[in-house]
Amino acid sequence: MALKLIKGNHKYKEQIIDMLKEWKEYNDTHDTNHSPWVIFKNGFDDFDYYLSNLETNEPKDGLVPDSTFFCIDEQRNIIVGAVNIRHYLNDYLLLHAGHIGDGIRPSERRKGYATQMIGLALKECKKLGIKKVLMVCDKDNIGSVKSIIKNGGILENELNENGKIEQRYWIDLS
Repeated sequence: MALKLIKGNHKYKEQIIDMLKEWKEYNDTHDTNHSPWVIFKNGFDDFDYYLSNLETNEPKDGLVPDSTFFCIDEQRNIIVGAVNIRHYLNDYLLLHAGHIGDGIRPSERRKGYATQMIGLALKECKKLGIKKVLMVCDKDNIGSVKSIIKNGGILENELNENGKIEQRYWIDLS
């Protein structure tokens, strides 16, 4: 596995759209959604608009500046997932979302990609000067829990959010 995080661009347009279509179809037919919200906040029919509105540069409407990356398996030339890094936390992110939102496309799950992708995202966090990274996931999302722990995540607590248990993990990068 030769994974790399890339910014969305026209070179990978076909691979990105292929992943988004698969994921959207999955999300439309399942009750769970293990995808970063940001990759679906806009349609991708107008790819230029999609790319130019993928990230938040200035804080607004409860959003903080962020960076979005797609994870490519270079050997297979396929986008296997996506990760969104929030540059700092507001009150909502501190409780319910953390610094990193990530997900692996449905057909590529349970292959070890998430653990590696989070590791790459942590390197990006370090570049941003983030010393402690918060990751939040549903307790019943065993794959995410394992990937976070394998990357050094230490459980701080659990919160009951409308009947769902969210776990909050901190990863020290110093």
